[in-house]
Amino acid sequence: MGDFFESIKRGMEEAIAHGKGEKTEIRLFVPEEVNVKQVRKKTGLTQNQFASTFGISLGTLRHWERGDRKPHGPALVLLNAANNAPDELLHILTGRMIRPGSKKSVK
Repeated sequence: MGDFFESIKRGMEEAIAHGKGEKTEIRLFVPEEVNVKQVRKKTGLTQNQFASTFGISLGTLRHWERGDRKPHGPALVLLNAANNAPDELLHILTGRMIRPGSKKSVK
């Protein structure tokens, strides 16, 4: 139990130091910001289709596209994946290949 406690203690001390801006060994992954409307257009989906496919509310998508709000966390990671490989991600999410610029899926 001592090693377990020491490991947790070291982790907490490092997290506190990082929070204070001190140099630590912590590595952070910060996804790039994306233009959500451009990402959606790359997929060829309407707002309704995009929101449904990606499991977000239509209202949230509209806020993101207008710039009222910004996606963060897992949503931002998923949007980066959609930006970098829209056809492949749509295939993973829907099980269908979707032709760019077409709303018809290809089996």
